Amino acid sequence: MTKNIAIKIWGTGLVISTMPYLFSQDTNTSSHSLSIVFPEVALLDIESESGENISFILDGAALDAGENVEFHQERSSLWLNYTSLISTMGSERSISVKASNLPDIPGLIISLEAENYIGTGEGTYGIPTATIIPTEMEKQLITGIGSAYTGDGPSNGHRLKYYLDYSGSYADFSKEKGSQNITITYTITD
Repeated sequence: MTKNIAIKIWGTGLVISTMPYLFSQDTNTSSHSLSIVFPEVALLDIESESGENISFILDGAALDAGENVEFHQERSSLWLNYTSLISTMGSERSISVKASNLPDIPGLIISLEAENYIGTGEGTYGIPTATIIPTEMEKQLITGIGSAYTGDGPSNGHRLKYYLDYSGSYADFSKEKGSQNITITYTITD
């Protein structure tokens, strides 16, 4: 909008004629900010076609009379799925694992490995570490996760491989009776 202003200076007889003045707040355009805040998302799940529990059934059917007791078994029916949305540039997440209620049997080793990502997802997937032996202290299993999703269900994400190896003394093994339930806990963190 244009305004006319007349200015007179008395006493000198000088008159300044009208002049246009444009106020800065009055324009043909205007603008404002619009903020979008993306939430931080960190979700994980264990998937399988046959249930989320793993059983190692140790029996002597494969042993010959007179041999020491040895077992070497593998289970690979579980898949680790995750969704990660990171709003801070340069941040990464990792997945750690820990075990509780571990049996104290000399010569018994339970180990875990995550395979490289496969599936229908998209983004910056994590990189599996080497095979680990779960303990009561958390250990990193997958590192370098950015904003990504693995796809949902079996055959998406990282296949988990569990190994059970026993080559101890029969006397140590016979101290444990019945089944032993171990809890494996996975955690996704920044």
